[in-house]
Amino acid sequence: MTLSQQQYTLEILDRAHMLNCHPISTPIDTSSKLSARDGTPFSDPSLYRSLAGALQYLTLTRPDIAYAVQQICLFMHTPMTSHFQLIKRVVCYLKGTSHYGLQFFRSLSHGLLAYSDADWASCPNKRKSTSGFCVFLGSNLVSWSSKRQPTVFRSSAEAEYITVANCIAESCWLR
Repeated sequence: MTLSQQQYTLEILDRAHMLNCHPISTPIDTSSKLSARDGTPFSDPSLYRSLAGALQYLTLTRPDIAYAVQQICLFMHTPMTSHFQLIKRVVCYLKGTSHYGLQFFRSLSHGLLAYSDADWASCPNKRKSTSGFCVFLGSNLVSWSSKRQPTVFRSSAEAEYITVANCIAESCWLR
């Protein structure tokens, strides 16, 4: 069984006026970090917020864009032109992957398997960490998260520890 939002993805491309854009292979450039003060203020903040919200909804069936959308949502209050470039990058990625979705397979295993990771002090403005996890039931992805942590951690070990704790809490809830 596949859960797909292909039609909704095409509507996002249309709303962004990017139906004819060239697809790219990744939703985000991980080598650069966006700052709240990058660039000049974006001319249409309501378009930014509308597209960010649409992309947030799309993450229900597209965990591959969860981190990029989390980064986009950090700047919804005062979007800059460089932040809108990230939206455009994600939309270009969606152009080539509009058929993607969540696939569920019959699985003999019913065990939970979870993975987590943290990027210590990755926010250039506030030095907060970004964390994420995904949980599989058998071979099927059933839960995932990507978010900026609410506090500043003293070390990468602390950031990883808190991320693992969040992942375990989600796994316990699923169990």
